[in-house]
This record gives sequence, structure tokens and C-alpha cells, in this order.
Amino acid sequence: MNDFDEIRPYEAGEMQQAFRELLADRQFALVMKGFAPWMPKAVRNGLLKLAFTGVKTPLDFQLRFMKPVVRHIIRKHTDGCSFDDSQLRDEANIQQPLSHTQQRYTFLSNHRDIVLDSAFLDVMLVDNGYPTTVEIGIGDNLLIYPWIKRLVRMNKAFTVRRGLTPKEMLRSSQLMSRYIHYAVTEKKENIWIAQREGRAKDSDDRTQDSVLKMLAMGGEGTLIEKLRELNIVPLTISYEFDPCDYLKAQEFQQKRDNPAFKKSRQDDLDNMKTGIFGYKGHVHYHCGTPVNKWIDELADLSKNEFFAALSQRIDTELHRHYRLYPSNFIALDILNGNTDHADNYTDADKRRFDEYINERIAKVELDNKDESFLRERILTMYANPAINKLNQEKK
Repeated sequence: MNDFDEIRPYEAGEMQQAFRELLADRQFALVMKGFAPWMPKAVRNGLLKLAFTGVKTPLDFQLRFMKPVVRHIIRKHTDGCSFDDSQLRDEANIQQPLSHTQQRYTFLSNHRDIVLDSAFLDVMLVDNGYPTTVEIGIGDNLLIYPWIKRLVRMNKAFTVRRGLTPKEMLRSSQLMSRYIHYAVTEKKENIWIAQREGRAKDSDDRTQDSVLKMLAMGGEGTLIEKLRELNIVPLTISYEFDPCDYLKAQEFQQKRDNPAFKKSRQDDLDNMKTGIFGYKGHVHYHCGTPVNKWIDELADLSKNEFFAALSQRIDTELHRHYRLYPSNFIALDILNGNTDHADNYTDADKRRFDEYINERIAKVELDNKDESFLRERILTMYANPAINKLNQEKK
């Protein structure tokens, strides 16, 4: 376990000390004061200590503190969150998830929200009878304060290092892969990992070969044997509305106008806040066919062909399980200048979406706002899931 100290989440015996250090952090105290400015610090800390009584593991912490928070977000900022894990249940031909006491999964997912992708999944796993939640990788570019790093480590997050030299990146990838294998096989934890570094800002979700190559660095045996022990499950996340759509469009224009543009840390925090508290409509999670069911079909391919075919097959699983909403079909028809998919939405849906797009463009804060470009970028974000799913249905 000591091999992973620089990246791993806290363990059971470290939770109480981490909590004490969190309460002693001045910046964390200011954040807590913002939730209850009328409450004296001593009273606030006393209530937190009382609530923390009996919390011994990161899972305890999630169930005690994070699950109620995420439930509140689902109630207040979505029109519901659904979960289809029938592929996992069918795998064992039973009504309960496979081998509850033993089986763990590596959920390889498209990426919609920095914070909530895994948080929503945690709640749905618990609600559907799974014995534990997921560990996740979080880029160290988001851990800008010590209290944030401490809090996410309490919440089952391991650190992904960013901005490294090629040599450092190789070592970091090897360490992370070894840790993921250790977490699944020894700690009996589930893992959530995005199919690519960062979000696909145009929602054209494609698995990066580099992510799969990283996963295959750890473990023992052939490439297939290494990946089999992770029990990879393609996971599709579908948002009816993306709270960060206008921020993504804004970034597209900033990069168009200045190719050297890079987001600041404050930009990352603004994206996190907007993603959490913005309206999302309906959200759906769909587990695809586990990779272990078909990975042996790729056994005779060369290494490069293997990873290319594996990425393509995972993308097929992700795309075919999108939940499409009226917004997706409307955006596609607007971009194509036709009404080919009008059977999937009403006139009221169209008016609502037109108003929504106008409101999003109005939120963009740029001196040289290019409204036609921004509109095209937002429409493309909503159209791409429909394009990808419809392309799969034609095959």
C-alpha cells in the first residue's frame, strides 16, 4: 500500500486525522461559514464532529455526508436520474447484481461533469444494492487548496497528475495503472474513469487509446489478461441539458481567437460550480456489455490494432446506449436545415429549446461575442449524441 501513498485515497485508519485537519483548515472554515454565517465557528465545528461520529471509512463518509448532498442536487437541479444496469444483472442471469460480495467493475465512461459523473453513479449503485461505490481519479489541477485535496481523498478519490514531462507521465501512468489494478483486485473497489483526458466539449465521445494503454500497464499476463481482471464496463451518461454548454462554447471561441488560450484555475472552479448547481433536465446512466464478454475476439490482433479495435468497440457500446432527448433531435435538425427527426419532438419542445439556446448565448461573457459561432457550437454539442447513436443504428 505504501507504494501508492502519493496518489491514493485515505484508508480507514486515516479518516479521523484527516477530518481533524480539515476542521483546522482556515480556508475550509471560511467555506463552511458561507453555509451558515450566523453560526459561531465553535458550534459549527461541534455539529460537524457530532455528525462524523462513527465514520471510519471513506464509504462511511460518503454515505453519511455525500449521499444526502448528491440526493439534494438530483432533486433540485435535475428532472430525475435513472440507471440501467440490466447488462450486469443479465451477466449472471439473476435479479441481483453479479456476485455482490466479490465482483467489482471498472466503469469506463464518457465525461459530462467534473464532479457529478461519479457522484451520481455512487448514489445509483448504493440504491440498486451494490455493496460499495467507486473510486475515481481527479486531476491535480483541480486540487488548488489543501482542503480540497483532503476532502476528495476522504471521498475515495486518487490523484491524477497533470502537466508532466513525457518521462514523468510514463511513471505517473504506470503508478496509476498499478493502483487501479490493486484497488479492483485487492481492495475490492469499483473504479470510475473517463474514456479520455478531459471532457469532449462537443459531446463527440471517443475513447482515447492512451487511456486503455494506461489500464494495461498494471496487472500480470497478456494484454487481454491484464484488462480482464479490471472487468471494464462501458458506461454511457446522457444529459438532457448541459449546464456548462455556454462555458464550453465560450472556450471554443477563446481558442479560435487565440490558439494559445488556456483556462485558469478559476475557470475550472467556475465550471465545477456551474456543473453542480446548473439545471440538467433528465440524466440517464446506462451500463453497456462488459468488455470481458467480447475481448477474446480481439486476441489475434497486433498491439496497435488491438487497442484501436478495443477503443472502437467500447465507443460502439457507449454510443448505442445514449438516451436521446428532444433537445438532441432538434439540434440535429437545425444544423441540417430540415425536419427529418420531427417525430421525436413537439412544437412546444422546439420553442422551449430555441429559448434555451438564446438564454445560453446571452450568458457568454466575451467582448467580441460571435453569436452565430457560439450557436453552432452549442447546437453541435446537443446534436453529436444523436448523430453517433443514429450511425450505430444504421450498421
